[in-house]
Amino acid sequence: MRKVNLRMNEQEKYEVIKELVDHNGNKNRASKKLGLSRRQIDRLITKYKENGKSGFIHGNKSKTPVNKLDKSISEDIILLYQNKYQGFNFNHFKDMLLELEGIDVSYNYLYNLLTSNNYLSPRAERKTKKEYKRKELEVKKLLIGKNEEEIETIVSCELTLEESHPRNPKPKYFGEVIEQDGSIHNWFGNKKCCLHLAADKTTNTIVGGYFDNQETLNGYYHVFKQILTNYGIPFSFITDNRTVFNYQSLNPDNRTSEKDVLTQYGYACKQLGIELNTTSVPQAKGLIERDNGTFQDRLVNELKLYNITTIEEANNYLINSFIPRFNKRFAIDYNNFASVFEKAPSINKINCILAILTPRKIDNGNSIKYKNNYYQPYSNNSLKYFLPKTECLVIKTFDNNLLVTIDDKIYELRLLERHERFSKNFDEVIENKSKQKYIPPMSHPWKLESFKRQLKDAHYQHSYA
Repeated sequence: MRKVNLRMNEQEKYEVIKELVDHNGNKNRASKKLGLSRRQIDRLITKYKENGKSGFIHGNKSKTPVNKLDKSISEDIILLYQNKYQGFNFNHFKDMLLELEGIDVSYNYLYNLLTSNNYLSPRAERKTKKEYKRKELEVKKLLIGKNEEEIETIVSCELTLEESHPRNPKPKYFGEVIEQDGSIHNWFGNKKCCLHLAADKTTNTIVGGYFDNQETLNGYYHVFKQILTNYGIPFSFITDNRTVFNYQSLNPDNRTSEKDVLTQYGYACKQLGIELNTTSVPQAKGLIERDNGTFQDRLVNELKLYNITTIEEANNYLINSFIPRFNKRFAIDYNNFASVFEKAPSINKINCILAILTPRKIDNGNSIKYKNNYYQPYSNNSLKYFLPKTECLVIKTFDNNLLVTIDDKIYELRLLERHERFSKNFDEVIENKSKQKYIPPMSHPWKLESFKRQLKDAHYQHSYA
């Protein structure tokens, strides 16, 4: 005779009904004891009389659930994680399975499947890493010759040295505080580059991103332009103490050079009325620091997945694909918040604001030397002449046009060729029908005296967080 094993609740029902039938007990008392209705008691009595003890076994016992996944799918998921999606965190891996492989599984199923096969998520919490490390050390305990106390010391020291990041209240309005940072990492290929990133602190919306070879003014200017064109003028920026935002040359005579980049980005912010704050404490801009970690965890794997190896391809994928999906997945809808972004200026004005300003002097040949080349000032296609040693301000706009301010007037700068392109005596002169460059009115704050005042006061009036 086959032995019948019942669960605890099934065993209790069996004993109560058996006692009721064998000794002709009270059905109402059995009903209250089991918490069942009289009708259910009658059904259990019928089951006991027909099938005995086996009648109390649940009908689905030992049956395969209808929604159980095929074993081959589990094997496919493990193979995909081992090869194609190696290094993805479990949540990101789940998104990629649904988006690219057409496999829809729950996070709990995926987590249990991968952890049971000894895979630990790169984004696992400290407690999980500690427990995983403890099990590894316990397995190797005989080989490494460590006792329990030494194992506890090793595990604790390795996993508790990370500093915590205290939380701060978020601002009320969208655009009130924009955090910026650069992350130098091996994003793609074999060479490290820098991802310049900006995020709104209120909604965690990524408002700009750009790859460049190093953390440069050019990279932050590209992010700045994305913010202005897509959202408008924010209220304030908070950044770290990088030289792009806060730099003072040790030589006082050298503080007016192009290397003093504080004036470039700070001057652009001043023209738009944006408050610029810098800090050397990472916790003061914890949002963008965490976003950098998320980007390093997700973006690197996606760039590798699509075989992206150049900065141009990476910027195209970042701006047109990754950031919109990131905001949809992680950011709060900024339409639910009141915005303090002001109306964005025109494209021409943005190109002029995001400029690099450099003081120069006119030489004896009525030329200006800039980046190892000589340039001459023009107005309405005619060359303008100035006295030697006349002070001027060279302006390199964001779209790489060169202008110059002399005596509160703006002129176009043209490159002086070492040799003429065409000979008046032997070549046919071709008329130049190129589009005329945009020259802003002098209402633009490009005046040499105001720029000098900015250079003088920038390091004393700069605000720090």
